[in-house]
Amino acid sequence: MVFEQTADVVIVGAGPSGIFAALGLLERGSCARIVIVEKGLPISKRACPKAKTGRCVGCDPCRITTGFSGAGAFSDGKLSLSCEVGGDLPELIGSDLAQETIGRVDEVYLRFGADTHVEGLGAPDEVKNIRRRAIKAGLKLVDCPIRHLGTEKAQEIYGFIERHLRDSGVEIMFQTECLDVIVEEGVCCGVLIRNADGTTDRIRAARTVVATGRRGADWFERLCIEHGVEHGPAPVDVGVRVEVRNEIMETVNNVLYESKLIGCPNPFRNKVRTFCQNPGGFVSQENYDDGLAVVNGHSYKEKKSENTNLAILCSHDFREPFDRPITYAQKIGELANMLGDGHILVQRFGDILDGKRTWQDELDRSNVRPTLPDAVAGDITSALPYRTMTSIMNFMMAVDEAIPGFAADETLLYAPELKFYSNRVKMNERFDTNIENLHCLGDSSGWTRGLMMASVMGYLMGERLADEEGV
Repeated sequence: MVFEQTADVVIVGAGPSGIFAALGLLERGSCARIVIVEKGLPISKRACPKAKTGRCVGCDPCRITTGFSGAGAFSDGKLSLSCEVGGDLPELIGSDLAQETIGRVDEVYLRFGADTHVEGLGAPDEVKNIRRRAIKAGLKLVDCPIRHLGTEKAQEIYGFIERHLRDSGVEIMFQTECLDVIVEEGVCCGVLIRNADGTTDRIRAARTVVATGRRGADWFERLCIEHGVEHGPAPVDVGVRVEVRNEIMETVNNVLYESKLIGCPNPFRNKVRTFCQNPGGFVSQENYDDGLAVVNGHSYKEKKSENTNLAILCSHDFREPFDRPITYAQKIGELANMLGDGHILVQRFGDILDGKRTWQDELDRSNVRPTLPDAVAGDITSALPYRTMTSIMNFMMAVDEAIPGFAADETLLYAPELKFYSNRVKMNERFDTNIENLHCLGDSSGWTRGLMMASVMGYLMGERLADEEGV
């Protein structure tokens, strides 16, 4: 039996964009009945068992990628304070509004306990030197102020936000999966959900907001096809996570905290960039649907390692007739997982240059000791496509000119690092899709990439819903 309940606004996904949509509604004085549907767990229960077991136990859904605050907040908790970073939202709403809203969203994070210190300010001469070396190597440096929450501090901050939402009357339905949106005669009327006990319900709502993040990108793409939500494929990012000793990245870590370097290396000229840099951080594993294991990185406020890790991502744009970039990236990930027997693969850069796999005993005597203990030494070049691997290697050699020692023989590369942004939903500046009363936010929309810009998009959505008559 299918039961039915009603809401004014139903939000699918309790990641940053969904959370800030609810906050935007509340802070605008809305009296709307808000329901958030979340597949994962509350913040207090989002502990990864790997901390105790030493290896991934295959939680379904993954406690790192799913639950209140989503995947990004549990990686390293960095807020990029420039609209030049974090996707293409400024193209949709304008750079001035995007930057102004970053400031207001940042104030919300501060109100809930974010560190007042901002990384990347106060050393202009050192930044000029880094930029000079980057330009000489054919790279662009984007120096962006960063407010670093820290993985453990982010959990505390989002815990406060979760309690605030509940205390303000927002209903958050955990361990509840959205199966579909309800569309009748071109109008979205709510969602169909499956509860933790396996029963199904309908939530009828005046407004439906999909904010499922990267974790739900594949699901939302299928939903768009089924209901005729206008969208198009955007680039998909395939790459590796690089780990080096802190000594190599010391200058950049101290001056910028996170270096965002962009290049288009020969021979293919694909866009390659660094992303999610974690000084003193730890490489981590995330699990997606169907057991796909991908690599990511954490950076804590207090707990530190001897290494710095960051992603190097190669963007792939596809043209007709191919329109399945998410599937393309998933297949690469599945191949890497197969070679690692279900684990993340790791290989030394020097072994790639020598055309050989890496062996565990070589890692054991290396200066760079892996911070992901159950990563399997092997050959990532057997999984990543030639175009991707060649672009990454040539990019790393360029970065080595700007940051000497970056492309050392002992530098570690983990695979697969995949970013699913491939569903670019067509919408206007008010985030209206072609389906009336259906909106899409955050990374699942294809318009944002990262914690801050997803929060900005959600905050604006909430304010606009509150300003509309009848909400």
